[in-house]
Amino acid sequence: MTMETPRMRLGSGGAWVELVRADEDSWRVTADWCSSLSADFTADLTGDEVADFAARMLSCLSSPSASRFSAAVTPGRNNPLVLSAEPAGDGFAFFVRLTPNGDDGVCQLQMEIGPVDVTELRDVFGALHASLAP
Repeated sequence: MTMETPRMRLGSGGAWVELVRADEDSWRVTADWCSSLSADFTADLTGDEVADFAARMLSCLSSPSASRFSAAVTPGRNNPLVLSAEPAGDGFAFFVRLTPNGDDGVCQLQMEIGPVDVTELRDVFGALHASLAP
């Protein structure tokens, strides 16, 4: 499955986070928790950084042992999004940490996203990765 605009969205209903390409080296990070807390900011990321993130997520999701893991969009200090996953039933629950402007001392939003089925997660990150492949 490929997509027109590269994007990744986790969660639904009361808690979700989305990463969408805005232009060549700019991505939009949005999130909402029960309409009480929200985040919406632009992050300077390359397509290669996001493709590597998607590949790391797919690798963790394909592991035969369902263990907790954490992945950051980019290893640099300008990292706007970290996902920490905890096994939950047939999927993973996520702890999301957003940092606008790559400021390690500021956390825009920390939130939890309920369990997401592992097949759905593989589809989401597989489509993101495919949409960024040359």
